[in-house]
Amino acid sequence: MYRALTVAREYESGGDRIAALLAERLGWKLIDGALIDEIAQLGHVEPQLVRKFDERVDSWVHRVSRRALTYGAFDGVAVLPETAIFDAETMALLARAAIEHAWETGKCVIVGRGGQCILQERPDVFHLFLYAPSAGRVENQLVDEQRARYVQLNFGQEWRNPHLYDLMIDSQLGEERAVATILAGMGCLT
Repeated sequence: MYRALTVAREYESGGDRIAALLAERLGWKLIDGALIDEIAQLGHVEPQLVRKFDERVDSWVHRVSRRALTYGAFDGVAVLPETAIFDAETMALLARAAIEHAWETGKCVIVGRGGQCILQERPDVFHLFLYAPSAGRVENQLVDEQRARYVQLNFGQEWRNPHLYDLMIDSQLGEERAVATILAGMGCLT
């Protein structure tokens, strides 16, 4: 039925733990931290550098400068090949490739990084959004704002748009109830 599950999550929703439980119950591979290592290999960089740009957006000045260098907008400036720069944009491109590869392999739970947008047109992917209880959300808004900007800039989508997801669930239910609800939504009786 489904070959992949994408999990978008608000900060402090417990999304990483719920995704791990889902992967365990389904007997699928969890694509989260392992994605960092795969992107590092694809980009020929160290994993620490990948973590620095994970689900981030480059500054406006950096994006404009990169375009100018890449497309030769300034006279006398050598055009750098796109792969010569590892930044948030390169990270997003490599994440897309890694997520598409994970989907091709199948049986995987993909956490964050715009997976819900990258695989939106695939009918064999279930898309999940986990939101955190409203209490204490003020402190956590920065991370969520970064994730929303990442999705907006790289995919032209609103991160919390309900039309991107098959199920949006409040993690306040608790991990076990949330996992059971998600599996039921997927049509899995495990």
